[in-house]
Amino acid sequence: MVTKIAVIQTPPVMLQRDATIAGMLETIDEAASAGAILLVFPEAYIPGYPTWIWRLKPGGDMALSSELHARLRENAVDLSAGHLDALQEAAARLSITLVVGINEIDSRYSGTTLFNSVVVIGPDGTLLNRHRKLMPTNPERMVWGMGDGSGLRVVDTPAGRVGSLICWECYMPLARHALYSQAMEIFINPTWDSSDTCLATLRHIAKEGGCWVIGTATAIQGSDIPDTFPERDALYTPEEWINVGNAVVIAPSGDITAGPMNREKGILYADIDIETALRSRRSLDVAGHYGRPDIFSLTVNRAPQAPAVFTDS
Repeated sequence: MVTKIAVIQTPPVMLQRDATIAGMLETIDEAASAGAILLVFPEAYIPGYPTWIWRLKPGGDMALSSELHARLRENAVDLSAGHLDALQEAAARLSITLVVGINEIDSRYSGTTLFNSVVVIGPDGTLLNRHRKLMPTNPERMVWGMGDGSGLRVVDTPAGRVGSLICWECYMPLARHALYSQAMEIFINPTWDSSDTCLATLRHIAKEGGCWVIGTATAIQGSDIPDTFPERDALYTPEEWINVGNAVVIAPSGDITAGPMNREKGILYADIDIETALRSRRSLDVAGHYGRPDIFSLTVNRAPQAPAVFTDS
């Protein structure tokens, strides 16, 4: 079954949730009109990846860090508040699947902690999965809490069976194996890492997992940062590429079939055939005939972790 996918590599409206979603709706219509049935957006796309954490010195300008974090929190996605309703309605209207990176706020328990999450919205508009990044990377731990295993799931979509890990989670071999062991056909890596090393890792995953791999970071320049962004001119210059993007689609052989799209804001399209993934595992199936469960075993705790359990009489 050959299907068209779209990898979105355009900048969000940084720290503005509603404006970012409005732009996404235009992009979604464009990609769907081109025939894509699976659309992928980058890591923390709503309302933007907190790139400032890599520029501010630890313990440096605490007032600026506090203001930026407050704005990120105010514009984070609360799933229970219906912040993604417009995207879910678009998915249902166009019969497409969306994979979207979000800054998610925990409104149920703390009301404050943020998570780096990725959601899969099915073609009927339902939320098929929500995965929170298990371990934020380096200074990201000052922004996001650690997720649990409840989102380590592969879900059925018209494009194929989709699983996702966020950015450097692709370096976690046990997390990868947890997805391989659920008959994954398409691995999606919303990321901020646009390096050659990341690209090499994604090619390795395609071969190792016998799956299609889609990776994308946000292509964004300093000029894309709105003037409402605190201390924008002190942190960024208009002409610089904050991130070059490098959207890519990789076949189960490990060969690149589309991209990398470097220093270009737009949509990367590709046609993929799920049968290619299934055939690739005839010789190498790490969750099947090429595994040794008699020697190695993996237990995955997918129970949601709560900070408190309440019992009312």
